[in-house]
Amino acid sequence: MSEADDLARRVADTMLSREGTGPAWGLVIEEAREGYARVRMEVRADMLNGHAITHGGMIFALADTAFAYACNSRNEAAVAQNATITFLAASKLGDVLSAEARELSRAGKSGVYHVSVKTCDGRVVAEFMGLSRTIGGAVIN
Repeated sequence: MSEADDLARRVADTMLSREGTGPAWGLVIEEAREGYARVRMEVRADMLNGHAITHGGMIFALADTAFAYACNSRNEAAVAQNATITFLAASKLGDVLSAEARELSRAGKSGVYHVSVKTCDGRVVAEFMGLSRTIGGAVIN
């Protein structure tokens, strides 16, 4: 593992430890590298909507979390400036969802990221695009 990838993992682990959301959802960091993160969670009953499928807000939150770990991976504090999601398929109770974030480009203080959310069998549930903005400072000292 390179120093940059080691730093990215430490940043992601630190961010998760500071959150109330990720631990509450049972979120697991599978991998974090410079400009990349993959996280997963199992869909629970309290994550379902009135149609007994995964609430779109939970899918968005999972994708947004992977995006956050990827765009902060260089230990430069960054936040979402804009994000969109396209829901493509439903998921249900017991599904394990994985969100894989990849940095597409960075210029100045902005970065563009793509996040794909899939079930454990590879079925695409949603595609997310995020624009990050660095805000100054480090995530970890």
